[in-house]
Amino acid sequence: MKQHTLNSTYTFSGKGLHTGKPVTMQLLPAPEDYGIVFQRTDLGDDVLVHARVENVLQTRRCTTLSERGVKIITAEHLLSALSAMGVDNALVQIDAAEVPILDGSARPYVEAICEHGLIEQPAERRPIVVDKPFVYEDPRSGSRIAFEPASDFSVDVTIDFKSRVIGTQQAHWDRSVDYAREIAPCRTFCFRKEVRMLRFLGLIKGGSLDNALVVDEPRGYLGDPVLQFPDEPARHKLLDLLGDLALAGRPIQGHITAYKPGHKANTTALKLFLASTI
Repeated sequence: MKQHTLNSTYTFSGKGLHTGKPVTMQLLPAPEDYGIVFQRTDLGDDVLVHARVENVLQTRRCTTLSERGVKIITAEHLLSALSAMGVDNALVQIDAAEVPILDGSARPYVEAICEHGLIEQPAERRPIVVDKPFVYEDPRSGSRIAFEPASDFSVDVTIDFKSRVIGTQQAHWDRSVDYAREIAPCRTFCFRKEVRMLRFLGLIKGGSLDNALVVDEPRGYLGDPVLQFPDEPARHKLLDLLGDLALAGRPIQGHITAYKPGHKANTTALKLFLASTI
């Protein structure tokens, strides 16, 4: 299969979920074998951060990348959209440290990309093939991420927050599932009881009911929003996982099973899996 890039340039403006700061971001086509690269235009034309797992700096409530001291915060929703839509190469110009949260999902990116489609490029994709089982487990969080051989890429996610509102949920994605309709619209979420602590830590300064679901245990969701799907939280966790796995830098050929995934478990598992393939 050939590599692909964007067929147009797209601009998104909003605020960062955690910093709360205004940001404008442009997605541009890029040449073959370029990968996904962020350019901090507020710092200079040559200030680049490559979307690679070795550049993961921290994973507290989002995936933050850093290269030569320059940060890109909350990269996962954009990376999920680009990966699932088949974009191998793109330049992301951004004038602040954090990717805009928009509505808390990947839908705005996907809708823009779908409008113009992609450009096929001459170079072939070079997938990372899972040729033997690999399992990562974190005994503290209970997270378990497993990589298994398969003929194509697919993901199964199970979440269990011991919540009366969410319960235990599962979500699945493979190339037969319409990411644009079934996964991209699913929004980020947190629990109401966590909000004060997160703000104390300097996070979610840009968070609101316009860009996140807030679980008000045990009553339901704060503000009584209309859910995209009954299992929207599980689908969003799958969305996040796809974004974190995109940090491999190349498509993965294999089946991924994730129990209680999170950014720390996702990126740690990916690092260790890639190291095992060397």
